[in-house]
Amino acid sequence: MKSLKKPVVWAVISLVLILIGSITASQFNSSAGDVDVSRIYFETPRGELSGLLYKPKDAAQHPKPTLITTHGYLNSAEMQDAQAIEMSKRGYVVLALDQYDHGHSTGTMEKPIPFFSFWPHAIYDAVQYMYEQDYVLKDENGNGIIAVSGHSMGGFSSTHAVMLDEGDFQESGVRKIYSSLTMGSDYQWVKTLGYSAEDINNSYGPRTSGMVAAQYDEFFFGASAGGTVVKKNYVGTEEGQGFLGNPETSKTGEFYDVNGGKRVIYQPNETHPWNHFSKQSTAYAIGFYDMAFADYNDLVKVGKDGQSWMFKEFASFIALIGFFMLVVPVTSLLSKLPFFAWIYTKKPALLPEPATNGSKLARYLIIVFVGLYPALFFSALYGGDVSGMRLLRQISMIFIVLSAIVFILSWIRKLDRNIKTGSFVLFVLSGIQYIILREQSRFFATTENFGAPVVNSIVYWAINVAIVMLLVTVCYHFVSKKPAGATIENYGVKVNIKSIVASFVTAVVTVAIGYGVLYAVDAVFKVDFRLWTFAVKTFELHHLIAMLKYAPLFFIFYFIIGMTVNINTAGAKYDGIKGYLISILHFVGGLVLYLIYQYGLLFTTGTAGYPSESLSSIIVIGLVPVLIIAAIFNRYLYRKTGNVYVAAFINTLLMTMVTVANTTLYTIF
Repeated sequence: MKSLKKPVVWAVISLVLILIGSITASQFNSSAGDVDVSRIYFETPRGELSGLLYKPKDAAQHPKPTLITTHGYLNSAEMQDAQAIEMSKRGYVVLALDQYDHGHSTGTMEKPIPFFSFWPHAIYDAVQYMYEQDYVLKDENGNGIIAVSGHSMGGFSSTHAVMLDEGDFQESGVRKIYSSLTMGSDYQWVKTLGYSAEDINNSYGPRTSGMVAAQYDEFFFGASAGGTVVKKNYVGTEEGQGFLGNPETSKTGEFYDVNGGKRVIYQPNETHPWNHFSKQSTAYAIGFYDMAFADYNDLVKVGKDGQSWMFKEFASFIALIGFFMLVVPVTSLLSKLPFFAWIYTKKPALLPEPATNGSKLARYLIIVFVGLYPALFFSALYGGDVSGMRLLRQISMIFIVLSAIVFILSWIRKLDRNIKTGSFVLFVLSGIQYIILREQSRFFATTENFGAPVVNSIVYWAINVAIVMLLVTVCYHFVSKKPAGATIENYGVKVNIKSIVASFVTAVVTVAIGYGVLYAVDAVFKVDFRLWTFAVKTFELHHLIAMLKYAPLFFIFYFIIGMTVNINTAGAKYDGIKGYLISILHFVGGLVLYLIYQYGLLFTTGTAGYPSESLSSIIVIGLVPVLIIAAIFNRYLYRKTGNVYVAAFINTLLMTMVTVANTTLYTIF
C-alpha cells in the first residue's frame, strides 16, 4: 500500500490542477456565466465548418451585433480567445471559427493547390450561416450587423469575404458584413486570386475597416529584398496608403474617411504570432469595434473595460501543467498491475567513463554537436534551403565513401572486428541518410496518407536528426566505448519482447486516460489545456487516423534521441535537477539558441538572423515546449524503468497527437 500512496497523491494533485484550472478558465471564457459557450457544426457547399459560439444570455430575446473571427494557417478557433472573450462579455455574439481542414472543420473541395482550398470562402460561408440566425442583428433594410476578423490566413479570408459580400450587394442591395478587422495579413495572397489592390480597396465600401500590421511581423506589410523577417512600416507603403485612401499625411491608430466608411491601421511592436497573445492588439480590437458599432451602444458595451482573456489563458495553463503531470502517476499506478509490471527491466550498467583527456574532449564535442545540429540545419531540413541541403548531401556522400574504404581495408588487412562492424553500420546508415536527403520533395509532398504539410516537414527534420545522432553514437561506440567493454545492454535498448509490448500498452492506456480527462473537461467546461500557441485540444476521427500514420516515423526520433540522451546523463553525478537540465539542453538547446539569434537580431537591428526564415522560426517556437516536456518524460521514465521504450512510446503518441490536432490536416483529395 505504501508503494501506491505516492503516485495516488500525485494523481490527485494533477487532477486538482486540471479541475481548478478548467473551472477558472471556464468562468473567464463564459464571462462568469453571462455568455453561453458551445461548439457548433454546420454544413456548407464546401464541407462542414465548426466553431466555438459565444452567445450572451439575452441574445435570444435581443439580437446582437455579431463578430465572426478566425485563425491563421496551422491554427484553430481557440487562437481567437482574446477577441472572443472580450467582445462576447461586452454583449456581442461571437463565432470563433475553425477554417476548412483546421481544428474540427473539414473541407470537401478539390485541392490541387491545398492552400487555396480552405481560406477563400471560409469566413463568407460562416457569414451566410450566421446571418440566418435569429440572435444575429439585422437593420431595418436587412443588412447584417456582422463584423469579420481574422489573423494571417484568417485575415485573407476576412478580406475576401468583404469582397464577396460587396459583389453580392450589387445584385441584392443587402450587405451582410458591416465591418472588418484583419490582423497579421496584407493583400499579398488575396491578389493571387486575381484582384488588384484597387479592387480590394474599393470593395470595403462604406464599412468601418481596420488592419493590425505589426512592425515585426515575419511575413507581411512590406519587406526588403533580403527577406521578410525585418522591421516594417506598413503605413508608409503604397499598399497601406491606398487602404487609408491616400491621405496627405497618415498616422497609425488614426481613422480616415474613405468612400463613406472609416479606415485605420494599427502598428504594434509585435511579431506575427504575438498578435494572439497581446493586450495591445486586443485593446486595438476593442477600440476598433467601439468605433464601428457606436450606433448600437444600447445593445453592446462601448468604452473602457478591463481585459480578462489573459486570466483564461493562465488558468488553462495551470490545467495544461496538470495534464502533463498526470502522465507520471498514471504510468506508475498502471505498473502495479501484473501485465504492466513488465515495463520494469534491469537498469543497464553505466558506460565506461572516458579515460584520457582526448576522449573527454571528444565526448564534450559530441554533446555540443548533438545539441547544435538540429538547429544549425533546421532551415535546410524543414524548409528545403538549397545550399544547406547540398551541404548535407555532400557530407553524407563523404561518410559513405570513408566508411566503405575503412570496411574494405578492414577485410584486406584483417583489422579488428569492431572496425569491420562499425564501418559497415556507418556505411548503411550514411546510405539511408543520403537516400532520404535526395528524396526530400517526396517527404514534403502532401498526400492522402500524409495530409498534414507542416507535420511532413517536421517529421522529415526529426528523422534526419535521429539518423545523424545514431551515426554519431555508433561511431563513438565502436571507436571509444566498445574497446572499453561497452555492449548494447549499456544503452537500455536490449529488453525482452514482453517488456516492449507492456511499454507500448502502458503508453496507449496512459495517453487515453489523459485525453479522456480532456474530453470530460471539454464537455463540461468548453475549454482545453493551452498557453498561447501550445495546446492539448480535442480531436476528430481523422486526427486519430493521421496520428497512427505519423507515429511510427516520430517514434524513430524519440527512440534514438532518447537513447543518446540517456547514455550521456547516466551516473550519480547527473542525479537531480542537473540531469534534467542537461537532458533538456540535449533536446532543445540548439533550438533555443536559434530563436535567441533570430529574434534577438530582429528586435535590436531590425533584421532577423535568418531574414528569409519566417514560418520555420515560428515552428521552432512551437517545438521548444514539446521537446522540453519530452526530455523530462524521457529522463524520468528511463531512470524509473531502466529502458527507453516507455518514454519513447508515450512521447510518440502524446506529442504526435498534440501536433496533428493543432495544425492543417487535409482529409479529402
